[in-house]
This record gives sequence, C-alpha cells and structure tokens, in this order.
Amino acid sequence: MAPCWNGRRTARRVAVTVWDVGWGIRGGARRWRAGRWWALQRRARQWWARRWWARGWASWERGRGLAAANPLVVDIGIALLVQAAMTMPFVVPRPAEFAPATWPAYGLSTLTVVPLIWRRRVPMTVLLAILATSGLYRLTLDGPGQPLPYTGLVIVYTIAALCPPLKRLITGLLLLVAVPVGVSLNSRSARELTFSFFVFAAAYVFGRLTDARRRAHRVEAERAAARERARIAREMHDILSHAVSLMIVQAEAGPVAVRTAPEKAEAAFDAISETGRDAMVQLRRMLGVLREGGGSHEPGLGVPEPRGPQPGLTALPPLLDRVRVSSGLDVVYEVAGDARPLPDSTAATVFRIVQEALTNTVKHADARTVAVRLAYGEGDLSVTITDDGRGPQAGFRAVARNSGGHGLVGVRERAAAHGGTAVTGPGPDGRGFEVRVRIPVPPSPVPPPSPVSSAAAEVTR
Repeated sequence: MAPCWNGRRTARRVAVTVWDVGWGIRGGARRWRAGRWWALQRRARQWWARRWWARGWASWERGRGLAAANPLVVDIGIALLVQAAMTMPFVVPRPAEFAPATWPAYGLSTLTVVPLIWRRRVPMTVLLAILATSGLYRLTLDGPGQPLPYTGLVIVYTIAALCPPLKRLITGLLLLVAVPVGVSLNSRSARELTFSFFVFAAAYVFGRLTDARRRAHRVEAERAAARERARIAREMHDILSHAVSLMIVQAEAGPVAVRTAPEKAEAAFDAISETGRDAMVQLRRMLGVLREGGGSHEPGLGVPEPRGPQPGLTALPPLLDRVRVSSGLDVVYEVAGDARPLPDSTAATVFRIVQEALTNTVKHADARTVAVRLAYGEGDLSVTITDDGRGPQAGFRAVARNSGGHGLVGVRERAAAHGGTAVTGPGPDGRGFEVRVRIPVPPSPVPPPSPVSSAAAEVTR
C-alpha cells in the first residue's frame, strides 16, 4: 500500500506544479502585454509633448515678431499694466478709505504713467518727467500708489537697453540722488533703501542683457547676410564665368571655321546663342528668388534662402555635351558605385563644382581630354575631374591669379559647406590637373518612421 500512497502523493505534487506553471505563464503574458501597452502610451505621450512644445515655441516666436513689429502697442500695454499695479493700493487694501481726497493722488499717479508711451523715442525726457511727477507726488500728497517704484523700473530698463553709455551714466547719477531722497521722505529705514537700490540695479542689469542679446542677433544677422552675399557671388561667378568662357572659345573659333568649314561655323554660332540663353535663364531664376525674399537663411534673420529649381546631377550630361561642342574637348563621364538620389542642395553643389572645374580646364589648361568621375560610397560621394593639360605650372598659376582665383576657392567653400573636402593638384601621373572633392551623403533616403507608428507596430506583432 505504501507505494500506491506515494504514487498518489507524487501525482498530486505534479498536478499542483503544472497548475502553478500554467498560471505563471498566463500572468507573465498579461504582464508582458501590459508592459508593451504602457510602453506605447509612454512613447505617445513623449511624441505629443514634443509636438506641443514645438507649437508653444512657434507661438512664442510669432508673439515676439508681432511685438517687434508693433512697439507702440507694446508700450501702451506696459503703461496700462503699470497703471493697474499702481491702482491696486487704492481699491484693494482699504476700499472704504477711497475718499475724494485720494482722487488727486490717483490722477497724479496716472499722469506719471502716460510718458511711458514714448519711452523708446525720448527715454531721457521720459525719465525727467517721471522724476518730476514722482517728486511732486511725494511732496504734496504722499498717499498710496507711489509711482516711482513702478515707472522708474520700466524707464531704467529702457535706458539700459537702448541708450548709449553717456545717457546711462546720467541716469545712474540721477537715481543715486532720487532714490535716497524718495525713500527718506517716506521712511528712514536703511533696509528699504538697500532694497530699492537692489531692485533698480536688477532692472539696469536686465536691460543690459537685453541690449547684449539684441546686438548678438544683429551680428548674427549681418554674418548671415554676408554668407548669403558670398553664396550669391559664387553662384553668379559660376554661371557667368562658365558661360562667358565657352562663348569666348566659340567666338574665337568662329572666324577660323568660316574660312575652313562653314557648317562648323554655323554650329559654333548656334552654341554661342544656346550658351547665352542658358546663362540668362539661370540668372533670371536667381534674381527671381532674390526678389521674392520670402525665405530666410537662418530663422528670424530675413535673409533669402536658395529656392526654386536648382541644377542637379541630371543636368550634368547636357553640361558635358555643351562643353564638348563648344570647346572641342573630349569629355569622359563615369559613374561608379551604387547611384542613389541626393538632397537637392548636395546635387546642386556637385553640379557647380563640376561646372567650375570644366570652366578652369577650358580657360587655363590647354587640354584635349577631361574625365569626370562620380564614385558613390557607403556614406560619401567622391567627385574627380582630371584633365591632361599643362597642370599647376607657373604659367597656369599666373593665369589663374590674373583671373581672380575665385573658382578653386569657391569649390573649396562649396565642399566645406556640406562637411566635405576639396583637394587640387597635379594628376595621378604628375601631368595635367585634378580636382578631388569628397562630400558626405546619407546612405539611404528613406525617412525614419514616427515613434507612435513604430510602437504600434511592435505591439501588433
């Protein structure tokens, strides 16, 4: 009997263990699903928080723009707020004591606030008016709602933010006299005098910080405008230098072709006309973008950014064909690696670099063959333009120096603007001239999914 009893006990233990394991698996699955659901909610909350923060910041920037565009409205609003703050002692602490005798004090305090509307135009005059009316208030009425602590802080901040050093010095000297006198007429407490000096000093420091921030924005705007002017100069140099160089070569070859091969002369003149029209189209496109002036190179600076159709990699074959026809160069075009779409700005930069290198070859190299090679890597694009001309010799450098030398400088600046590098020098075998440019490019143009959609996809798996 003992073995049977032991067998029943063992079976009971096995059944209980299986039951516990089953409940554990079910509980673990519930906890796993709950955890995934909470992860989805957390990601959704984070996404919405970022979205609302971005909207709030955009609203703040719009409000700052409206305030900068309507300073008079802002000054009127500040005057009304100061008047409301000065009115509170009349009505809140002791309403029963708001007797007719206090109306002169209320009217005089209001008269002290009115000059704040012109605080930007004539700040020193407003300061003198505030000191005069505040002194009259102290000497005659001395009731609630003293105007100097309110209006004085506003005008001190304004002078510190807008006025030159001499006017700021005069303001400081006037306050050194006015604040102790005003405090002594009402109270002889040293603590109140110290606190008054501290508050006015804080208003002055805050005004100086505002002026420093405004000057920093102005300097950044000037730098952005200088960068934009340099960009426009590079664009116009590339367009005009390339077109004029080809037109000069074609015009010089035209008279010779008229005497030897009239059919080639006609083709040369057609090429001159086509090159000129193409340059005019590009210049009109650029001037149209500048006239619109709706974009900004950097937020809030009002500098037009390059918009509209820009020449990209698809415009390279027609460019090479024009160079072949107009200059007689044997142009070889090669693409290596896994070609993929590039951002518009990067593609336009590659086009301008190739255009400038070909222009330099036509103008200075005296070459017969030029090779253009695009090599796509995992995270970069290498552009190489090699010719078999004279190379970087003394005569070539002299010609480049006489032409201003903006071409190769522009190539380096364009590459550096996209985080790349540009190297110029002799060709691989020591002959000719070579321009090697490397620009980082994204490995894949596919955008990443949003956090909410990715989390939902994980939950539904």
